[in-house]
Amino acid sequence: MPDKRRTWREQEQRLVERWNAAAERYRVVQAEVSQLNGGALPEDLKLREMTARAEVDAVRREVARLKVEFNSGKRY
Repeated sequence: MPDKRRTWREQEQRLVERWNAAAERYRVVQAEVSQLNGGALPEDLKLREMTARAEVDAVRREVARLKVEFNSGKRY
């Protein structure tokens, strides 16, 4: 059991790191978008915004999955 817990903690730490990185990338892209003051978004910026949003959503789903595992007693 201690090895499982260490593995779970490492997974959770990596997830926190991914979340922080994805949130920072999304924040940076949103700052660039807001600087355009409602003007037309360049295609590369649209793509970067969609990619950043998709990454945050993917990490959010992973957090939800781990939360379900924890609440159902499959973790710890």
